[in-house]
Amino acid sequence: MTIAMVPASAVMQGAGAKHRIHWAVSDALTITKRNLIGYARVPEALFFSTVQPVMFVLLFRYVFGGALGAFTAAHGLPYVDYLMPGIYVQTVAFGSVGTSIGLAEDLQKGLIERFRALPIARSAVLAGRTTADLARNVVVVAITTGIGYAVGFRIHTGVPEFLGGVGLVLLFAYALSWGFAIVGLSAPNSETAQVMSFPLLFPLTFASSALVPVQTMPGWLRGFATHQPVSVVINAARALMAGPKAAVLAHSSTSTLTWTALAWCLGALVVLAPVAVWRYRTKI
Repeated sequence: MTIAMVPASAVMQGAGAKHRIHWAVSDALTITKRNLIGYARVPEALFFSTVQPVMFVLLFRYVFGGALGAFTAAHGLPYVDYLMPGIYVQTVAFGSVGTSIGLAEDLQKGLIERFRALPIARSAVLAGRTTADLARNVVVVAITTGIGYAVGFRIHTGVPEFLGGVGLVLLFAYALSWGFAIVGLSAPNSETAQVMSFPLLFPLTFASSALVPVQTMPGWLRGFATHQPVSVVINAARALMAGPKAAVLAHSSTSTLTWTALAWCLGALVVLAPVAVWRYRTKI
């Protein structure tokens, strides 16, 4: 019997790689904790993060519900059940702006320079910020769900499918946070970061299937609204929460919508995260 000998250098490299990964994860969790403590010390920020989706639910439920309820009801879907997945995605999308503002503020205060002087992984600052924002989005989505149930929202599939839809929304939010991290690292201050972020968000969130069916839009806008990532994620989450009727409204199947949305989310994450880390390394 021949015993393959593994070179000692290869063993050391493998151990070194595991150590670096453990180091990076530990550093990221430390920065995440630091940002979560910041939310706890400024509860007003978390409070107003939840006020916006509550206002959206109430306003769109009772303002658009009468005008668009007949259209969605014709497809067997109450407007409130059509609306809520769009509110979820719209809420986490606007919440992702907090990533850009927070990073720009840390840069402005010189905190990023202090992090750079510490022996921590370069990705830890960004991973910690985006993970903390993801945790905040979990809380906001939970509160939004409670408000939605109070105004008539109901799940038409099952708890696993609903949680799958929520998970898809949160994955999209996490990918968006990495994109807005790039914006925050490119802005000279937090005010500019906010100004830079909203022009990117408004066309994607409002020219989408979040609030109204794309069939009601002009033909020149319908193609963009149907295939852009916000609509793709909303349609998938809506199909997972509301069932086949929502998938038919999107002219597709639940599985096709889900896999397409996953491809968008993971593709965005694979592209945006390395770019954000590169921007962090070259910023200072």
